[in-house]
Amino acid sequence: MQAAFARQSLLDKATMFLIDSHCHLNFDSLSGRLPEVFANMAHNQVAQALVISVSRESFAQVLALAEQNDHLFATVGIHPDSETAAEFSLDELLQHARHPKVVGIGETGLDYHWCSGDLTWQHNRFITHIQAANQSGLPLIIHTRKAADDTMRLMAEHRAEKAVMHCFSEDVRIAKIALDLGYYLSFSGIVTFKNAKDIQAAAQYCPLDRLLVETDAPFLAPVPHRGKTNEPAYVRHTAEFLAQLRGDTLENIARASSENFYRLFDKVTPYTESSAR
Repeated sequence: MQAAFARQSLLDKATMFLIDSHCHLNFDSLSGRLPEVFANMAHNQVAQALVISVSRESFAQVLALAEQNDHLFATVGIHPDSETAAEFSLDELLQHARHPKVVGIGETGLDYHWCSGDLTWQHNRFITHIQAANQSGLPLIIHTRKAADDTMRLMAEHRAEKAVMHCFSEDVRIAKIALDLGYYLSFSGIVTFKNAKDIQAAAQYCPLDRLLVETDAPFLAPVPHRGKTNEPAYVRHTAEFLAQLRGDTLENIARASSENFYRLFDKVTPYTESSAR
């Protein structure tokens, strides 16, 4: 209770800020201009970002970024879109999870859009990540595409304890299943698209204390930057849209999504104005 109160006090006293809960700053379209990306974050009051691992190679890259930048944190995991990707063993995931700047397991999950046929390998990879998350106490970062029911089934069967549904792009039915299991929903720029009515309905349905915001940069830039390279600064547009959609204020969405991020990713050092100096 004391730790929770301390985090709340920090948020109460801080200037409004946002957290990008999912981005890929190691990708080529962003990694070559990080000083500009960081300046844009500061200008838009985006104080911190979680940089996501999708492969063994990318883990080394995102960990280096997190080690070199106080406002960045990293995850460890293998994306579900490639059968031939080099795997992390359960022991390796657990070893990496002990690093102080590694705060989550993933990106992991199921993808039936890019993959088909016998997907036993994909299910087994996902189960290994669930086991790593449960044993390490770190949350899962879940990718699901055209596989929501199987994703939720495996998470329930293997008792995934803590998770965020990254780039939530499902309807209210799946949102309810995830929320009933205790998970969080993270909304990306997709929610700002005109044809995203189901996602917008889910964003309205989601309780404020389970909502996160993200960019998935460099992908899925929100309106008014749709079609351009996305970056963490643009998470502000998504938060502004969610505030309008829910009849709320940007300040309240920012505060709640930051509180939720720290509650889920409890290894992250909370931002304070003094830490930014």
